[in-house]
Amino acid sequence: MAEGDRMPRFNDNWTVGPHGQLEQLDEGLLTVEGEIRMPLGNFPRRMTVVGLTGQRTAIWSVIPLAEPQMREIEALGDPSFLIVPGPGHRLDIKPWKARYPKAKVICAPGARDAVQKAINVDATSDVWADPSVQLETVPGIAGKEAALLIRREGGTTLVINDLLANVRHPHGIGAHIMARLLGFGVSHPQIPRIGKWMFVKDRKALAMAFRKWADEPDLKRIVVSHGDVIASEPGKILQRVAADLDESGIMKNAAR
Repeated sequence: MAEGDRMPRFNDNWTVGPHGQLEQLDEGLLTVEGEIRMPLGNFPRRMTVVGLTGQRTAIWSVIPLAEPQMREIEALGDPSFLIVPGPGHRLDIKPWKARYPKAKVICAPGARDAVQKAINVDATSDVWADPSVQLETVPGIAGKEAALLIRREGGTTLVINDLLANVRHPHGIGAHIMARLLGFGVSHPQIPRIGKWMFVKDRKALAMAFRKWADEPDLKRIVVSHGDVIASEPGKILQRVAADLDESGIMKNAAR
């Protein structure tokens, strides 16, 4: 949500900002952390690259990288699907589409109107015909966010967007203030406060989604769009977040 549902502009050109090296999480699964420039510091954002059958890849929350890293992605497979996981992650979709004009742009159904302001949307479901990679529309938030379940022999990876943040190491005063004030998971993974306030419409439905993911067999990690990969007890974290949603829902109803 750092990029904002009402982002005033989009990048037209391939502009490489600060970013790290691509990290291999599992077979055919890469991730890299970049940064969004902001006053008094940069805020972390993360892109995930998923290998698909047929030497293709799906790119989640695109970030322009330097050419050596782009060659690594292309070596994994042809970038065939560009996933905009939520309304606030449209910043660099135009230059990615320009670089890979045959790639299809995919987003959640409730985000389509927002994404269309930046680029034409080709689909709102997983049209890649690979049963090991499943795209879901997250319930409880008006269909605005997508999630991925990636099943490999080594285990299952859940990729989610702004539903959970784990920004343990914000860089600069501005990033520290934003991460702490808006609840981007400085001390532990959590739903950002701005997300609870602005986007969560049905806390019970969202809590059920977190519990369903927690019950996923052999869940190994959670990849978030803002912050570190969660590799320690991901199921327990999802259960805790679901319980927090239940509790906050009770408190909200009691206050009425």
